[in-house]
Amino acid sequence: MVQIITDSSTLYTVEEARRAGFEAVPLCVHIGEMEGRDLQINMKEYYKRISDGQVPRSSQPPIGDVVDVYHAYPDKDIINISMADGLSGTYQGACSARHMAENSRRITVFNSRTLCGPHRYMVERAQQMKEKGSTAGEILSWLEEAAKETESFLIPQDFSFLKRGGRLTPVAAAIGSVLKLKPVMKLTEDGTHLDKFIVKRTMSQAVKGIIDYLREKRLGAEHILYITHADAPEEAKAIRKQFEDIFEGLEIRLLDLSPVFVAQGGPKCVAIQYIKR
Repeated sequence: MVQIITDSSTLYTVEEARRAGFEAVPLCVHIGEMEGRDLQINMKEYYKRISDGQVPRSSQPPIGDVVDVYHAYPDKDIINISMADGLSGTYQGACSARHMAENSRRITVFNSRTLCGPHRYMVERAQQMKEKGSTAGEILSWLEEAAKETESFLIPQDFSFLKRGGRLTPVAAAIGSVLKLKPVMKLTEDGTHLDKFIVKRTMSQAVKGIIDYLREKRLGAEHILYITHADAPEEAKAIRKQFEDIFEGLEIRLLDLSPVFVAQGGPKCVAIQYIKR
């Protein structure tokens, strides 16, 4: 038997994940004197604190919590599908927890090399495979292929959040002086950093630049596109319309970013991600 474990990069709450049959260990978030776990804090208050000038911080799940989840499934082959190593300490923490667990030989930590939408899909598909009787090896083989068929783009509104988090390549960090423009960042192939993709004058032009690039990928019915946003629902809907007008048969899903990813990308940021089914 296989047990799937993941983290809150999937945008699943603890309760939602358990209802779906897997475990999602939430990351931690801090802003002022407000501390909590990802997807468990009041977002209205969180955004107000940011608008008042308070700076949010995020951190990986406590290693002890991950060990406890591992120990809850001593007789199963565990696959922990982690958010991208390099964007967070979550993957390394999951590996450290594995070494501490009594059932370590039955645990595999998989670096998804992505986050949010595509990460969510990987976990959902892995859970479906498990329910159909797939072995841990079969699931891991699919995950390896899936990680090669996904790309992520981020359009920040406040570049200071990304610079502060240190998740940029040196070239990308250098464009912080063009805040009046719309920089589009792309997740590097190894999933460790965000790099400069294009810089445009408007949100519409920025999205068009991504669309022009993705036309070459021939996105369609065999892909899923995720538009995830930090309290920017109207922008997300407008972006969906731009994609719907171009890519016939493409399934598009809109998701709200969690507190941890708002802390990384900043309020009003929008991410555009795809993955092959």
